[in-house]
Amino acid sequence: MKIESSQKAWVVAADMGLGHQRAAYPLKDLGGGKIITAGSPEYASKKEAALWTRMRHIYEGISRINHIPIIGGFLFGLMDRFQEINPYYPFRDLSSPSLEVKYLAFLIKKGLGEALVKKLAPTNLPIVTTYFAVAIAADAKGYSQVYLLVTDTDIHRVWVPKNPAASRIIYLSPCGHVIKRLREYGIKDEQIILTGFPLPKENLGGPDLEVLKQDLAQRLNYLDPKGRFRAIHQVEVEHYLRPENYNIQFNRTLTLTFAVGGAGAQKDIGAKILKSLSKKIKDGEIRLNLVAGLREDVNEYFQTAVKENGLEETLGWGVDIIHDLEREKYFHHFNRVLRTTDILWTKPSELSFYSALGLPIIIAPPLGSHEHCNKKWILQHQAGFPQEKPEYCSEWLFDLLNDGRLAQAAWDGFLNGRKCGTFQIEKLLATGTITRDLSPLKR
Repeated sequence: MKIESSQKAWVVAADMGLGHQRAAYPLKDLGGGKIITAGSPEYASKKEAALWTRMRHIYEGISRINHIPIIGGFLFGLMDRFQEINPYYPFRDLSSPSLEVKYLAFLIKKGLGEALVKKLAPTNLPIVTTYFAVAIAADAKGYSQVYLLVTDTDIHRVWVPKNPAASRIIYLSPCGHVIKRLREYGIKDEQIILTGFPLPKENLGGPDLEVLKQDLAQRLNYLDPKGRFRAIHQVEVEHYLRPENYNIQFNRTLTLTFAVGGAGAQKDIGAKILKSLSKKIKDGEIRLNLVAGLREDVNEYFQTAVKENGLEETLGWGVDIIHDLEREKYFHHFNRVLRTTDILWTKPSELSFYSALGLPIIIAPPLGSHEHCNKKWILQHQAGFPQEKPEYCSEWLFDLLNDGRLAQAAWDGFLNGRKCGTFQIEKLLATGTITRDLSPLKR
């Protein structure tokens, strides 16, 4: 295996939607610019690669099944019961393995992850992975250093091995709640490190967050057309973001970005948003980004919706469809779009953590137990609002805007969220330790 001179670890993700890949993308510098996809032909036998493909198809099928008329909701609910997260309270011992944990252990005995471990082990570099099955397989097969980055605000028991006491996995926690959950599952405190979720460097700048400060300062201007937020928070905002960033005025339009899930779920919401906002788009009151991700079918769906609403002439200035065939190009494109995004509308996936960038989130209906937990987390941090009916968003969205509530949510998400996860994880891998800081700009 070729190791780059700057490489500190092997960064490994899985193709289960985009969430695990998105979490790995900001850490690519740790991997010498490379992210390994578990189950890809270079790192798996044919039999194992076929298993990963089946797992991905099951995941994507579950994500989309909810939209099948009449029976879809019932089937999705039935499947979701198998990944349901137990209520946190009362605090109790949940270390006993579940059926899912036992099945994963069975797959590992049958060879899941074996080719990957054999290929990477001789390098003596740690594995940093965003997918539980990779970490648990590597740990079971004796890999010496395994770091598992948790990608949601709460997790199912399947994230922890069958015998937690024997595991050597180091868990990188995005938030305090995950630490408490891992304790319930039997993981020792010394194997849990609160790092925060890794956010893209192109949206942060360096550790001083110079890009984020400038982008958020500008965003607050567009989210506060009546000056209601500024009247209360101007001194505080200028303290954290610097007056020169807050007072500059750029000539752009209020921008909403709607992102579907990696499996293409909820694309119909995007079409309803487009229809509701069509007049405001034509009048130049708002710009809409429709994020299709890697999916050509979603791209075509959005293209058709643009035509049906007579908005072809607004493409490029009033409406943009974000679609790329290559994953890394898509992430780079999406992160660039976020810099001029004022409102992010998405289901509460791993993008929930992007509220720390000062992006107020309009929360689409959760898909799965973990997303219900993420929604609760967003609301607790006052960083977003559950969506009202998308077909009327030209009314309620602008009420939130004119009341200053979207600006307030952007600010609360920024102050309450952890922004430095990428730098914390890099420091941990370089030095073996990280420092805790209570400053909103350093955690």
